[in-house]
Amino acid sequence: MAIPTATDTTALRNAVTVDGIMKHESAFQDIANSNGGTRVSGTPGYDASAAYVKEQLKAAGYNVTVQEFTYPFFQERTDTTFSRTAPPPEEPYIRGEDFNIMGYSGSGTVVNAPVVPTKEGIVIPPNPTPKSTSGCELNDFVDVNSVTEPQVALIQRGGCLFRPKALNAQAAGYDAAIIFNEGQPGRTELIGGGLGGLGVDIPVLMTTFAVGEELYTLDKEPGGAQVSISADTIAEERTTSNVIADYPGGRTDRTLIVGAHLDSVPVGPGINDNGSGVAGILEIALQMRKLHIKPTNHVRFAFWGAEESSPPMWGSQAYLEELSKAKRKDIARYLNFDMIGSPNFVRFVYDGDGPTLPLGRPAPEGSGQIEKVFLDYFASQNLATEPIPFDGRSDYQSFFDEGIPAGGAISGDAGIKTPEQAAIYGGTAGEPYDACYHQACDDIDNLNKTSIDQLADGAAHATLTLAQTP
Repeated sequence: MAIPTATDTTALRNAVTVDGIMKHESAFQDIANSNGGTRVSGTPGYDASAAYVKEQLKAAGYNVTVQEFTYPFFQERTDTTFSRTAPPPEEPYIRGEDFNIMGYSGSGTVVNAPVVPTKEGIVIPPNPTPKSTSGCELNDFVDVNSVTEPQVALIQRGGCLFRPKALNAQAAGYDAAIIFNEGQPGRTELIGGGLGGLGVDIPVLMTTFAVGEELYTLDKEPGGAQVSISADTIAEERTTSNVIADYPGGRTDRTLIVGAHLDSVPVGPGINDNGSGVAGILEIALQMRKLHIKPTNHVRFAFWGAEESSPPMWGSQAYLEELSKAKRKDIARYLNFDMIGSPNFVRFVYDGDGPTLPLGRPAPEGSGQIEKVFLDYFASQNLATEPIPFDGRSDYQSFFDEGIPAGGAISGDAGIKTPEQAAIYGGTAGEPYDACYHQACDDIDNLNKTSIDQLADGAAHATLTLAQTP
């Protein structure tokens, strides 16, 4: 694979403006406002978002394909409730602050049910580095299949994906499950999360570390802890789509794909996650056409559906599965942009030379070259960056699974900004990069235009550089 060479990207970067990007963001907000506050795949809000992107690209002269695929859809019918009923709580649990329903959770109601921690794997106080394996094995649980009264499993995050934890709790006979964050810095707050598909029939909640620690501690007291949970959800197969746009010309045997997921989570409009990434690469695509750029390599822009329903990344996976082996081999590199406007941002660049998470495997060869394109650009602008590992939580993972090198930049999600980062990038230490991550407040006001400006320029530079690399 050729080493990327210096490319003058000034004209494209100047053409890709914050105003242009915000025009698309405003359109996505209007779409969400007209569709129940969400743009989640499998709903009219997503379909309208896909139609908007298609219309913009076709008007600019792109060859646009809408690729339909089926995937497991999830939605709450009514708001999930969660409360501690014994001993009497000092304060009620708050949805979006203390707990969330997990994607693909089943439905059900339990009242005054005992909380039963896993007998293996919980580490409280937590280790400085993640160590919990709570719920990863069926024998981690006390088997309650013979108990007639409802029981709720308490599980700590870590060691494996959320899905096996939930399925093991279900197999052990529990009527509901609570998975709480692990407790290290950056792993204490409430996060979003899904169970990876259909098959979990019991309610499964995600909570902060504080809630889990509280319930775990109360379990050691006489009488233990009891909770009530009520969830009413839809989990079924639905049809959604990817929007694929091909730029005219260029070597198709060295195709560069530039992608971002188009869907939001069910509970919000997703204007940062990932309206910002979509709006950024959409504006790059439009301005490349206006400038009549003639790339050496074929460039394809991809707007993925059903990423927020991962793992797996349904849209990008469906796209790759439909390609022949020869067509997959023609993909030289993939660029991923998933959030570029976080309010409390950091300029993160994916670490193409480092181990990926959670399996610790190296990224495909060539990912380090992509990282260097970003690092060299930001250094030329006297802008600091910070490496971030590939953690398998976005569409680059589908390409990694095919051995295709990938890279990108991201402004941060639910992680907590450190004092050192605040000193470099500004913002507020001790607060999330995006306090509205996977929440209803991820709207048009949840954006940092400086972050959008800088990361969109980085995306434009990397796109054109890799498009012109022989």
